[in-house]
Amino acid sequence: MTPEEFRALVDAALEGAISEADFLRLEAELSIDPHARREYFDSVMLTAMLEAEATGQNEHRVNQVRTVSPVNLGWRAAFVATAALCASLLMLIVWQSNRRSEPKDSASSTESIATGVDEQQSSGFAILSGETESEWGGGSLLALGEVVPPGELHLRNGIAQFELFSGVTLVVEGEAKFSILSPMVVSVASGKVRARVPMPAHGFRMLTQAGEVVDLGTEFAVNVSSEQSEVHVLEGEIEWHPTGWPSRRLTQGEATRINSQGDASMNSDPKAFISTEEVQRRIRQSQLVRRDAWISSCEALANDRRLITHFRFSSQTVPQRLLPNLAIAADALASEGAVVAAATVQNRWSDLSSALDFSPAGSRVRVHVPGEHRNLTLVTWVRINSLDRWYNSLFLTDGHEQGEPHWQIMDDGRLFFSVKKNDVWDSTKGEKDKHIFFSPPFWNASMSGRWLMLSTVYNGDKREVLHYLNGEVLSQEAIPDEFLVSDIRIGDASLCNWGLPERDQPKFAIRNLNGSMDEFLLYSSPLSTEEIQKLYEASKP
Repeated sequence: MTPEEFRALVDAALEGAISEADFLRLEAELSIDPHARREYFDSVMLTAMLEAEATGQNEHRVNQVRTVSPVNLGWRAAFVATAALCASLLMLIVWQSNRRSEPKDSASSTESIATGVDEQQSSGFAILSGETESEWGGGSLLALGEVVPPGELHLRNGIAQFELFSGVTLVVEGEAKFSILSPMVVSVASGKVRARVPMPAHGFRMLTQAGEVVDLGTEFAVNVSSEQSEVHVLEGEIEWHPTGWPSRRLTQGEATRINSQGDASMNSDPKAFISTEEVQRRIRQSQLVRRDAWISSCEALANDRRLITHFRFSSQTVPQRLLPNLAIAADALASEGAVVAAATVQNRWSDLSSALDFSPAGSRVRVHVPGEHRNLTLVTWVRINSLDRWYNSLFLTDGHEQGEPHWQIMDDGRLFFSVKKNDVWDSTKGEKDKHIFFSPPFWNASMSGRWLMLSTVYNGDKREVLHYLNGEVLSQEAIPDEFLVSDIRIGDASLCNWGLPERDQPKFAIRNLNGSMDEFLLYSSPLSTEEIQKLYEASKP
């Protein structure tokens, strides 16, 4: 933002005529630039003091922020009240900016009470860390990497692995019904469950209708049915408390079966229960099959004349810091992608060095997209660590000139898409330079670390914008006639960041995505909902 643009935004704010979009621009500038905050504050206070002097108000009254109605005041007094409120707003912005950068102790509720800050919260006792061929019943909607909500879970088929916050790892084989009651207690109504318990979680309990297992370290399993229950000690030692029978200790190699006939000893059978190592082997095998199928389908995708950019990150291209554009058939193909500062990480298929982490502030992928377009479809696979800034970039042009699109995520979890319609704005007439298409909030902290497919379609033909999450429609909004853009231009742009600092202005906005990306597709046509869904089904890990 140039000094002239900044001062124009300040003037509009002081006059109470700033638009929502321009207020967001001013807010972002104030959040990253202490000199801008100082200049803004000086302007507010100088204006307020001059107006107070002109109306005979003393300094004490100038610095008071009161709830007033401009309708009941003269224009000078109303202006003073507006300026004072702006000063108060500035203090709030600065305080909120500083608050976001301060480290917090999530375990200290007293700090939250003392500062009046509400910390982000989640609900549950474990993470779903792995699954293969799983099918959930009973209304359960579990996603890999997500915090498991309280309540009974029903695994109809397949295998699921859970990591409890106590450190316990559970492997559940379907069909099974069970509940994670706390980080240290699990109830099994039916099914096969294997538990590996590290030293910090000794004392972990597993409840069944036949009795209770208290772990003393390190690994055991249960097989529960309506007729009987089995408990197998695979390593270490447990206490077994059968219902209606004497308690006893079982050690490695021992097992017991309890039914209507009593509690009978037997030998443990590790092969009867799937291990965590076997779960990971099966998951990896499934990932490789799906990855190879997706790569094969991409060969046909490359010949789609609508596809102008396709970056599929891999262990061959990412370390070389240059991403080839796999699209080959479009009339206006985008350039290759130049990687800047981003670190290599695992992709959504768990391949090493096959995705980019954009956590470093200056990280980005530079690309040039030629031509003019009436329609656009943007698709990407991302893993978000956190939304710790107001704007979190996905794909942005270097500036924000007329006809240029911006695609990003707000700090409250909403997708943001806009195409600049007017090169200038006039807040005094209520004129805006663009319309922003927001989705509802789709992301929260419990989704941190999950791979997601995000898509946005700008359909100039049907005059609508659609946002998608994992192939499902998040929102659909008509493009207002006055903001329809028929000649969208991109030119120089960045993945996961915004703009370039200039020689005489080295400061830049912090908008890099705190997370990773491993694929990006850009179409010059609007993909249908069915096509978006097919892309997701074909490309999900």
